[in-house]
Amino acid sequence: MTTHRAPKSVARPGRPGRPAERAVTAGLALAVAAGLAWAGGMLYTVVEWWS
Repeated sequence: MTTHRAPKSVARPGRPGRPAERAVTAGLALAVAAGLAWAGGMLYTVVEWWS
């Protein structure tokens, strides 16, 4: 039985840094930064609330 795989791209195979990859990476980095900022804000709020 043969496998049905998508053909590999011949135009610059394996070239990192395509615009879509950079956009996804930048989006993930911003999401992580926003999550850390949110968590820090929550910790700050709880600490200030208890003191």
